[in-house]
Amino acid sequence: MSAPQDFNVDYLAQLARLALTPEEKAKFAAQLGDVLHHIEQLAKVDVTGVEPTAHAFPIENVWDADAPRAGLSVADALRNAPAQRENMISVPKVVE
Repeated sequence: MSAPQDFNVDYLAQLARLALTPEEKAKFAAQLGDVLHHIEQLAKVDVTGVEPTAHAFPIENVWDADAPRAGLSVADALRNAPAQRENMISVPKVVE
């Protein structure tokens, strides 16, 4: 499909700061024309009675309930620490 006459590939390339060859201009104009044609086809679809939605599928909350629960014990948290001091993980100083 050819590009519609109401858009200017040179202007679009200038906005995008692209230096296009004449072959690229022809290729991208045809591709953009196809996209615009497809959008025109979508605009013709009767969506009467279709509720607007942000997602194609229902979204459910996958987070756990925000309820307090016991965490790791100090001994378990420090079990794999390479170094520890006063029930804390000891790391090398990284800021002078």
